[in-house]
Amino acid sequence: MTKSLMSLLVLLALCLPAHARDGEACGTPAPLDDGWSIAAPAEVGIDPAQLCRLDAFLGQWPDANIHAVVVARNGRLVMERYFTGADENWGRPLGTVQFGPETRHDLRSISKSVTSLLVGIALGEGRFPSLDSPAIDFFPELAPLRTADNARITFANLLTMSSGLKWNESIPYTDPANSERRLIASPTPLKYVFEQPVVTPPGSTYNYNGGNTTILGAAVSKAAGQPLDDYARDKLFMPLDILSFEWIGLPLAGELRAAASGLRLRPRDTAKLGRLLLTDGQWNGRQVVPAGWAAQSIRPRINGDGLFFYGYQWWLGRSFHNGAELSWVAGVGLGGQRLYIVPALDLVVMISAGHYASGLQGVIPAGIFTRVVLPAVRD
Repeated sequence: MTKSLMSLLVLLALCLPAHARDGEACGTPAPLDDGWSIAAPAEVGIDPAQLCRLDAFLGQWPDANIHAVVVARNGRLVMERYFTGADENWGRPLGTVQFGPETRHDLRSISKSVTSLLVGIALGEGRFPSLDSPAIDFFPELAPLRTADNARITFANLLTMSSGLKWNESIPYTDPANSERRLIASPTPLKYVFEQPVVTPPGSTYNYNGGNTTILGAAVSKAAGQPLDDYARDKLFMPLDILSFEWIGLPLAGELRAAASGLRLRPRDTAKLGRLLLTDGQWNGRQVVPAGWAAQSIRPRINGDGLFFYGYQWWLGRSFHNGAELSWVAGVGLGGQRLYIVPALDLVVMISAGHYASGLQGVIPAGIFTRVVLPAVRD
């Protein structure tokens, strides 16, 4: 299908009649006792009829395989839509799943953004090393691998994907040469990461590297004196009223969690993480992430892939909206997992999908955000 034909189909889909009923939005959120307050879209300046164009938009693809769309504005949940489709649990097929408000979903690499939040919490508690300190020196067991080159890699470099280590995640994860796949198969993942040669000066060049996040997660766990998932439960999830989660462990590495990709949450709970970036780390009046860390995390730090900037494990991009440039922050995960945060609109959008091996993972979620949700925001 040509790009021009695809664009025409999108425009036609968005011109189809919306199926709003008495002005109500399609996808009224479930009234769960989980900390979210609920609002009708119109109460927070969102057009419910425009939100109802979601089905027409998804109708362009025979297998859209979108699993969830959650929208929150001004701290209130306004839309929650769930679908049925094929899914996985960290690569293990689950078959066809009927999704709902209580169903957990892989976050994949949005786990990296969550790990960054945990770094901020541990820093605020005085447990985590200085971000400017050499990461390898925090792990005495790695001393035999220390070189003049890798001793220049700081925790800040790890947060910005600029460690300079040789690493290739641009090839499919099914390829045995993929660096992330090799890390997962290693009984000593930290050792595997620091065995890689330094090929660019640390801090100079962005290169997507799940090994960086693995080191960060291990450092949080060591600093806290407990497994990463336990620390996340105590310091992040419970304060956010998140009671249902799973953080998968690296299979051969004992208690070491897959900090780069292994977290599973309910989509409406993932949206709470986005809310933290809009409130300087607060949830319902409680300071969960130290004040100032959110702003530090989403400040452009380095040029990322394509047109994106990168912060501390968060993507920074822009869209064209109402005749002007609109900046946003995102957590991005394999398969079409997207957590969009738009500070100027006080907006959070969480999308879950199952396109783990398809280019549609970069097409459909972005279209939901830019062609369905953003046009619905009226003020």
